[in-house]
Amino acid sequence: MTTTPTAERVRPKHPVDEVLPAPKLLIYGFQHVLAFYAGAVIVPILLANAIGLSQQQLIHLINADLFTCGIASIIQSVGFWKVGVRLPLLQGVTFTAVSPMIAIATAAGSGTEGLLTIYGAVIVAGLFTFAIAPYFSKLIRFFPPVVTGTVITIIGIALLPVAAADAAGGAGPGLDPTNGRYLAYALGTLALIVIIQRVFRGFMATVAVLAGLVIGTLVAWALGDASFDSVGDSAWAGVTTPFYFGWPQFSAAAIISMIVVMLITAVETTGDVFATGEIVEKRVGQEDIARALRADGLATTLGGVFNSFPYTCFAENVGLVRLTQVKSRFVVAAAGAIMIVIGLIPKAGAIVAGIPHPVLGGAALAMFATVAVVGFQTLSRVDFHDHRNVVIVATSLGLAMYVTAQPDVAKAVPDWAQIIFGSGITLGSITAIFLNLIFHHLGKSWGPAVAGAPGASIRLDQVNEMSREEFGATFAGLYQGPGWVVDAAYDLRPFSDTHDLRRAFQEAQFGASEEEQKQLIGAYPALGAIAVAHGDEGEESIRDQGTVGLTRLADHEHEELAALTEAYRDKFGFPLVICVRDHDSFKTVLKQGQQRLENGASQEQAAALVEIAKIANYRFNDLVAAANPIHSARQRGSASDV
Repeated sequence: MTTTPTAERVRPKHPVDEVLPAPKLLIYGFQHVLAFYAGAVIVPILLANAIGLSQQQLIHLINADLFTCGIASIIQSVGFWKVGVRLPLLQGVTFTAVSPMIAIATAAGSGTEGLLTIYGAVIVAGLFTFAIAPYFSKLIRFFPPVVTGTVITIIGIALLPVAAADAAGGAGPGLDPTNGRYLAYALGTLALIVIIQRVFRGFMATVAVLAGLVIGTLVAWALGDASFDSVGDSAWAGVTTPFYFGWPQFSAAAIISMIVVMLITAVETTGDVFATGEIVEKRVGQEDIARALRADGLATTLGGVFNSFPYTCFAENVGLVRLTQVKSRFVVAAAGAIMIVIGLIPKAGAIVAGIPHPVLGGAALAMFATVAVVGFQTLSRVDFHDHRNVVIVATSLGLAMYVTAQPDVAKAVPDWAQIIFGSGITLGSITAIFLNLIFHHLGKSWGPAVAGAPGASIRLDQVNEMSREEFGATFAGLYQGPGWVVDAAYDLRPFSDTHDLRRAFQEAQFGASEEEQKQLIGAYPALGAIAVAHGDEGEESIRDQGTVGLTRLADHEHEELAALTEAYRDKFGFPLVICVRDHDSFKTVLKQGQQRLENGASQEQAAALVEIAKIANYRFNDLVAAANPIHSARQRGSASDV
């Protein structure tokens, strides 16, 4: 038999690398621009007002900012050589730099002189970031899911007040949370986005945010709450030129301050890259972080040359990628091209600037919250039975929310510390990294607490050093009756983590002989048995069966369950074993038992072993929770309230 050669199979492109048709690129890209615009221009507005620049100088700063944002976004998303992470990440001016830049400009005399000193520091800091990128990326091992998940969650939650301020009229004099129209526009835009995503499929669902913004703006315009008068006053062309305000000035103190800013934004960029990698399902490695940071450094240097400021990945657009599920990096490149055009045509920028704050805020609520959801997804991979991880996440999140809710806290610390305490994202990120170092990398690690009680917990390294008798006494409660399962698990030491310890019990149970497995099944008490309610079968059995009230059944319920368990034992010769904690009511337990009566003996023996493994898993969780001081404190607090 002869075979004909087949054509070499073409490897399918990852959705990130897919080049969409031009019309879709344009529409999706414009959606990113609308989501990004307000955040993009707020930094030059804040800075210009603080250091006394004129209106014309402010307009030039905004045009320069948008122009450079576009170039930076193309560099990051398309990339060249070892620059650009090649993910759908938009670049924007970092908020972290606002306070330091105002301080730098004020120290240099404000106005144009202050601006030139800022540009000198920005150029040097950008070159510094480009140079250290490969070294910073080697720290990726210090960014496990407990850190990246925490940082991503903090980014999403800390951005929500920004969205809320827009929804209430925008930060500043226009802020009015009591305005009913603002509330209607914000909730109406949010409702439109939700309805479009629920009702439509395909292309329309992916442009839900854009549709919500356009429809919301049109409604506001029709009701007289949106104005586009500035379009007529704006010029058709506004080209930004290098060093428009003059040659940069260099100050050692300013340069050091800006380098600190870039180190902090490197942490934020790392979090954004991990978040985007999670969303688009693409692995992020050390080289990816280095590419992203090189792009940050190059964009920041270009910012100093083209009259703009330090650049970083914008978390706002990470949420949009998650919401729309459009993963192509070329969409962000298209958004970059659109921003370049807007930066060159002030009239186009004026149209985008006409979107009312409440409409933009309504859309932002959805986008920023989805960033937090990505953080939750990352944290789901964290072992929270290890109380160290609970401490890391809780402390970092608590501090981040503290300074986010009370921003004036930054005024209580020295000037050099305000850069950290002035941002919940910065403080929370640094805290997560620092605590991860303390708990998981520095000094002796005793491993997670796996048993015992607060103040007398047993840690993983102690478990690995236990004698067979000590191990059996510690974990005997995981199973009813014979101790051979725990004894067999002991032989599988050492355990690398709590998951490894848990797997050891499962392997011991399912690897036993059929006779041993039957002996184990037979040791479990009948569901709803009086002996369980009286405590004769152990505290663990009370906890197992008490979750849906099997220890306190009414007479008719007890009779119904007893009839079922007797019929089951008569048919199969062993008790009906059900993991009661998997159920939410007595009725569902009863229904499962009745269905299992129809099975064969071999199938039921296998089913009983699976249920026993589930029960052991819950009991293992109870052991770990009892050894977790935070969980125990919460339990004591709730008990005292009863």
